[in-house]
Amino acid sequence: MRLTVGLAQMYPKLGDVQANLDQHLALVDQAAAEGVELLVFPELSLTGYQVQDLVPEVAIRAVPDDPVFYQLLEASRRMDILFGFVQEDRRQRFYTSAAYLSAGACLHIHQKIYLPTYAMFDEGRYFDQGERVRAFDTRYGRVGMLICEDFWHLSPPYLLWLDGADILLLHSASPSRGLDAGDRLSGSRWVELVNQAYASLFTSYVIHCNRVGYEDGKNFWGGSSIVDPDGEFLTRGLYFEERLIVQTIDLNQLHRTRSRLPLLRDERPDLVQRELARILRRDEA
Repeated sequence: MRLTVGLAQMYPKLGDVQANLDQHLALVDQAAAEGVELLVFPELSLTGYQVQDLVPEVAIRAVPDDPVFYQLLEASRRMDILFGFVQEDRRQRFYTSAAYLSAGACLHIHQKIYLPTYAMFDEGRYFDQGERVRAFDTRYGRVGMLICEDFWHLSPPYLLWLDGADILLLHSASPSRGLDAGDRLSGSRWVELVNQAYASLFTSYVIHCNRVGYEDGKNFWGGSSIVDPDGEFLTRGLYFEERLIVQTIDLNQLHRTRSRLPLLRDERPDLVQRELARILRRDEA
C-alpha cells in the first residue's frame, strides 16, 4: 500500500486565524491537485507560534459547530488533514493542540504535553499541559501525533510505538538556534538526527512538518522531512522556504524492515514497567 503525503511547510500570520484558515484551504486545493492523501501542517499552523496574550482571542473549540473547525472538517472529505491550533475546552483551558481529520470527522486530538519554559520559550505561562499519549486508527493504519517539545523526550514516541503506531506524525514550530561545528543550524541537525533515531529504533515511518518565517525576532527553519523504517530520509532539507512538499511512501516497508529487524517483537514493556516502578519508589523515599 502506498500513501502520498503532503508537508505544508507554511508561514502563518501571527494571530490572524481567518487568513491562516484561507491559506490552509488553498493548500488543500493545491494538495488535491497533486494527489495528496494525507496533508500535514506545522505546529499552531492556524494561529502562528508567538500568540502569548492573544491565546483567548485565537482559540477555537474542536467541535463541528465552531465555524473554523467546521470548514477544516469539510476539507477533510478530500484528504486526511493534520493541523495545529489553540484549543479551548469547555472550562476555558487552553492547549497547543493538533487535530487529525478524515472524511469529515475528527479522529483524534493531541494536546502538547511538554511546554518549554527555557531559553527563548515561555509556553507554560500561556497553555495548560496535555495528559495523554495515545495512538489511533486511520484508513492508512495506526498512527500517533506529537508536537515539537514532545518528541525531544523519548517517552512519548516510545509509548506511541507500544500503543501500535506505525507512523509517527510530528509537527513543530522550531526556531533557528546557532550553528554546529560546520555550517549547519545546530537545532535542525539535532531534530534530523532524532527523527532518524526514532524511525530506526521503532522501525516506523517518521513524518515531520516544521514551519518557516519570522515572528518577534525568531526565524523558523522549515526542513520538513520523512524518514522510512530503515532510518533513511525520503525527503528533507528544504530550509526557510514556504513549500508544499509531496512524497509517496510505501507502507509495505514496515513489513520488510520488521521481518529483518524484529525490535518490536523483542521489546519488553513489562520490564520497563517494573524498573520504572522501582525508580519511582526510590525517588519517593
